[in-house]
Amino acid sequence: MTDPQTQDQQIDQGETLTNRQGHPISDNQNVRTVGDRGPTTLENYNFLEKITHFDRERIPERVVHARGAGAHGYFEAYGTVGDEPIGKYTRAKLFQEKGKITPVFVRFSTVTHGGHSPETLRDPRGFAVKFYTEDGNWDLVGNNLKIFFIRDPIKFPDLIHAFKPDPVHNRQDPNRIFDFLSLTPESMHMVTWLFSPWGIPASYRFMEGSGVNTYKWVNADGVGHLVKYHWRPLQGLKFLTQAQAEEIQAKNFNHATEDLYDAIASGDYPEWEFCVQIMSDDEHAELDFDPLDDTKIWPQEQFPWLPVGRMVLDKNPTNYFNEVEQAAFGTGVLVDGLDFSDDKMLQGRTFSYSDTQRYRVGPNYLQLPINQPKTRVATNQQGGQMEYSVNTVEAGANPHINYEPSSIDGLKEAPKSGKDHTPYVQGVVGRARISRTNDYGQAGERYRTFSDFERDDLILNLVTQLKQCNPEIQNRMVEHFTKCDPDYGSRVREGLSM
Repeated sequence: MTDPQTQDQQIDQGETLTNRQGHPISDNQNVRTVGDRGPTTLENYNFLEKITHFDRERIPERVVHARGAGAHGYFEAYGTVGDEPIGKYTRAKLFQEKGKITPVFVRFSTVTHGGHSPETLRDPRGFAVKFYTEDGNWDLVGNNLKIFFIRDPIKFPDLIHAFKPDPVHNRQDPNRIFDFLSLTPESMHMVTWLFSPWGIPASYRFMEGSGVNTYKWVNADGVGHLVKYHWRPLQGLKFLTQAQAEEIQAKNFNHATEDLYDAIASGDYPEWEFCVQIMSDDEHAELDFDPLDDTKIWPQEQFPWLPVGRMVLDKNPTNYFNEVEQAAFGTGVLVDGLDFSDDKMLQGRTFSYSDTQRYRVGPNYLQLPINQPKTRVATNQQGGQMEYSVNTVEAGANPHINYEPSSIDGLKEAPKSGKDHTPYVQGVVGRARISRTNDYGQAGERYRTFSDFERDDLILNLVTQLKQCNPEIQNRMVEHFTKCDPDYGSRVREGLSM
């Protein structure tokens, strides 16, 4: 029988404050000093450990997507793509069986501003999903507006610099933003989406998601098809006008994070249906745009959204820093049956995204629980800052052998799961933009598709910002809008003259 006094001591011990070495701390109020007035002594180990860790408790903030919220959940496969067996297009295991469940973690974000910026700002929203599949992790990194401002990755730093605060006075400046956009005609489609009501989602639960880039699906025979990914919110779509956003911002700049967290905490789990668009893997000369161009949408009447599964978010993070801030995504993180297309932006992002995580979180960021695959990991990689997992030992291989090939019980190559996808590529190596740019066609179509309210809000938002720009930039933007649609241009010009 346990002595009551011993039992109390055990309970107390569980609540005892310690330092990082596990030493109990009996005085957390006073440093060690000579006399009660000081000076302090150098051997203040507990204080030194505490303050030096405090000095380092922030990791570098994301350059983009710094402001974010996240949640855990699951993906349930339908086992089909539309009315067809999904194996016709991809051998990826997570899709094959109806009802198959794959755990996921999702991070939503805004793009331009810092980690404590208001969630009411007009900005694209990031929509990143980490699937913990039986073949390892798959990251699907995208946004809520289906397209992007540019089609070549070499312009990405310039785009972000233009949207970020001025390096001198540290304020976001419409003159800088529209200077860049007015000299980048391909951005008109994204501008039309962003400055409409779609540019401020009511919250993360009520927005679409899109992979933006063009990927490939590969079947067991090695045949590839081009694919676009889309998330359709089953809660519906909701947006904010600029006035509504400003009213919310005056009272709460965390409204989207709060809405997501509170909904999940109350059991009102948000859901999205996962859809794909599929296209044969060729140039499609019949289209007036290049299907690999990230500034373009594949028309749904020609390439319908085909449901392949649904996602439910049903668990909040238990620690924001560990799970949301340290979550690391990359467009190159694909599993068997998924592949890259020749999309230039995709290939540029594939290097940049994972490189960012190695800098921001560290070379062993994939050993953190939020990023770690929920399947066996076995590599010959070793060392690096914060290494704590020896993969070969955990995988049951000979710990003396950290290379391949080896005849001494080292790791061996996995068997192939299907035929390799071997696309044929031929061309002159050089620097050139794609031939079918069509910078204004879809922007004009989007303008004409908008309701009267959406068009009115678009014009109001553009005029409000452009009035802060110099006349040369205003004129260039009006010229672009006119090429998208004459009414579009004339309404912006009229608004600027008032």
